[in-house]
Amino acid sequence: MSFSTLGLHAELLAVVDTLGYQTPTPIQQAAIPEVLAGHDVMAGAQTGTGKTAAFALPLIQRHLVRAASEKAIRVLVLTPTRELAQQVHQSFVKYSQGLGLNSVVAYGGASINPQIDALNEGCDVLVATPGRLLELATKQLIDLSTVETLVLDEADRMLDMGFIVDIERILKRLPEAHQTLFFSATFNDDVFALSKNILKQPKLIEVAERNATAAKIEQRFYEVDNKRKAGLVAYLIGSKNWHQVLIFTRTKQAVDELATELEKDGISAAAVHGDKSQGARDRGLEEFKTGKVRALVATDVAARGLDIDQLQYVINYELPYNAEDYIHRIGRTGRAGQAGLAVSLVSHKEKYLLQDVEKLTGEHFVLQWMEGFEPNLMAQEESNNARRKPSKKSQRAKALGQGGSNKGKAGRQRRH
Repeated sequence: MSFSTLGLHAELLAVVDTLGYQTPTPIQQAAIPEVLAGHDVMAGAQTGTGKTAAFALPLIQRHLVRAASEKAIRVLVLTPTRELAQQVHQSFVKYSQGLGLNSVVAYGGASINPQIDALNEGCDVLVATPGRLLELATKQLIDLSTVETLVLDEADRMLDMGFIVDIERILKRLPEAHQTLFFSATFNDDVFALSKNILKQPKLIEVAERNATAAKIEQRFYEVDNKRKAGLVAYLIGSKNWHQVLIFTRTKQAVDELATELEKDGISAAAVHGDKSQGARDRGLEEFKTGKVRALVATDVAARGLDIDQLQYVINYELPYNAEDYIHRIGRTGRAGQAGLAVSLVSHKEKYLLQDVEKLTGEHFVLQWMEGFEPNLMAQEESNNARRKPSKKSQRAKALGQGGSNKGKAGRQRRH
């Protein structure tokens, strides 16, 4: 099948051909005709399979066939992070080159003035994070009454990050009659619950097993003590001569600490997290993409929206609390059908998080030991015993007959 069979305009097909796109991916084959037909769509596919093009191309097509009119926001794309907003915006720019479509991106953490200037020059497609969008709308700097299509990109992450209230406030500002598209790599119960409220007879598209990981990503899991994780990361990168390694941690503090440790071991590293200014985050990403630094250490703020050609290595320094984030993290590698390697470091106390990942993906993973970084089993046993051993206070209370529910009963008897 070729893109020409999907009903796309000749000018758009020429752009696609210039970009070297030969065959549409399964999600593009399934979604593009449904979006063109004006249906609400709920589409799920593995990360790196071309979901952005699946909604961007048909929405650009609608712009081409519309009669010339005054610039107005026809498409609104909401994303959970600044990085993903930038990526989606760049995709619209790339796919619409020479076609007269204006795309504007708006997100917090950066000056609002350049974004306002861009909007004032005319906007057909607005890609935004919820907070900045509401700021613009509240200040009456944008008019959302002309929106024809709303896209929630990575809808599950939106809900995980607590954007449900913002989404509801945004929906009240949109015209009642509009098309709504959900696109994500994972669908959880919360997303399905939201879809029932805001999608009208949606077309459900799933081109792979739900919440599955990309087939060409090799996944390795190493059991290692927390205090030795940084050393193991440095050893893997250095001994195997890895370049462009994306490393995920759960906290901002862990990002900074690991980046510092890697620098001490002679491995150039950049740190990206929510407390960094947008300029610092952009510089870190650019240095990583261009190869100026070998490692990029990040929180899950970079799990979605970071698209690097031929990124081969992802390391989970810590498993995420939300199992769906595991899929998005490792999905930064193995994109567009390429091979990739995802390494996860699991401490004894994190094994329950591994079980959550196994339950979500339906896979069973074997924990390996890396020679020279074997876990301290004696310390683990002592930790288990410490948790199981009752305190001296509870032992004394039990000996005096004051433990549990009997304590209250005995007290009532003495008062009597």
